[in-house]
Amino acid sequence: MSLNKAMIIGKLGRDPEMRYTPNSQSVTQFTVAVNRNYRGSDGEWQEETEWFRVVAWGPTGERAAENLRKGVKVYVEGRLQTRTWEDQTGNKRYTTELVADRVVSLERRQRDDGDPGFTPPARRPVEASADAASADAAPAGSAGRGGGDELDQADLDDLPF
Repeated sequence: MSLNKAMIIGKLGRDPEMRYTPNSQSVTQFTVAVNRNYRGSDGEWQEETEWFRVVAWGPTGERAAENLRKGVKVYVEGRLQTRTWEDQTGNKRYTTELVADRVVSLERRQRDDGDPGFTPPARRPVEASADAASADAAPAGSAGRGGGDELDQADLDDLPF
């Protein structure tokens, strides 16, 4: 038996970028910073940041691209995948990505803070699950939870930890 499951909570390091493959399938990429605090050898608290490259396909990625922005705290669940390719000089390159099955915003709706470049996320919480899109056939915007305007305790209770 095998298991490849990853769950992270962190903040988006940049706005999601959505593109389309040659066969018109949408794919969204973004990065998530996850912080860890620990005591160093000198007894002082230290903080380190681990960056995760996240890839979300289809409706999961479309909702993430529409609703998430840099700095938003998110929960991402999926599997780890390593890709290899050759660069222009013939060197083999590797990258490990978290392929998202589920992306949930952990923040309430943000208000316009006076910044002219500010684009608030949509009014509904982001919950995008690969199997939720096909299994439930809920209307767009309801995310299978009645389409509430804010993330409520029930959404947090569904997190598997």
